[in-house]
Amino acid sequence: MYIATIDCGTTNTRVYIVDERGNVIKRASKKIGVRDTAITGSNKALKDGVHEVFYQALNEAGIKETEIRCILSSGMITSEIGLEEIPHLWAPCSIKTLAENLTPYHDEEVFPSSIPFYFVRGIKNSFDPKTIQMEQVGTLDFMRGEEAQVAGLLEDPDVKLPCIVTILSSHTKFIAVDDKQNVLGSVTTLSGQLYEAILQETFVGKSVRNEDDFDDSAYFNPVVVDNAYREIKKSGFLRGLMYVRFLDTLVHTKWYDRKLFAESLLAAEDMEALHQVKELTGLSSSNFILVGKARRCLIYEHLLKQMIADASLKVTIIDDEEKIDQLSIRGVISLAKKAKLI
Repeated sequence: MYIATIDCGTTNTRVYIVDERGNVIKRASKKIGVRDTAITGSNKALKDGVHEVFYQALNEAGIKETEIRCILSSGMITSEIGLEEIPHLWAPCSIKTLAENLTPYHDEEVFPSSIPFYFVRGIKNSFDPKTIQMEQVGTLDFMRGEEAQVAGLLEDPDVKLPCIVTILSSHTKFIAVDDKQNVLGSVTTLSGQLYEAILQETFVGKSVRNEDDFDDSAYFNPVVVDNAYREIKKSGFLRGLMYVRFLDTLVHTKWYDRKLFAESLLAAEDMEALHQVKELTGLSSSNFILVGKARRCLIYEHLLKQMIADASLKVTIIDDEEKIDQLSIRGVISLAKKAKLI
């Protein structure tokens, strides 16, 4: 028997057919996500897309519906612009609580009723809904999908706790986890989406465009990162973005240095939000786990070393795409096993 896991985010949906140990048999993906619901006001395109990519994965794997034991899903698919809105759990939240609250879902337009389907619920920071005011908006935060990645991460006995798990994707999300594996809360920024918007809608895009055959995916220059960090502190993020343009038109620089500078500006701005983690969760840790693309992780690691002058600082990087995928897969399977669903 096999398990299907679905990771549905802002812009992409991925379906994995796996065995009960989490080994991937087949992976299929489609550029469809909750962003499409937000744009159209209807989740029909999302439903159709998830249905399509699920059967694509089955067909390419040569597996029948009857061989799928269950479907497990996490992420923005459980939001108000997903398939069905599932309320968040409150932080602090244990892995046990996550497992106990796996939520069944039924919609024959998307999946056959013969296959049990369960959503992993997201987690939100603690607040009193009756008394919360606009003045306290800075205390608010939530996650959908990252809790599954944390559950997968905690399956590794070598993970040192407490820690701050930092997910670098369409958002940056700092997640505090204590030494008892409780998710204490999160702090999120819009960094990834903002960067894409800046590239597409401003002249910064022209200044960081590839001009030759140089592959910058592994390029890293700490001097460039330090310069961006210094300018954020001195002039702020919006002024810093103008410097990318100036470096293009007024100074002889390479496109990949300007691109690294722009990415570092965003990362440096992100670090301003990191200060909130201790304030909101009470956790102060020098142990960080960075999850994301290699170069982006290197930038954040470098900035952490500039900010935290502590010999005990430990930064672990998970940048391999397969290993990142495995976090969610291992996480949802682990939760299902704890709930005795598989």
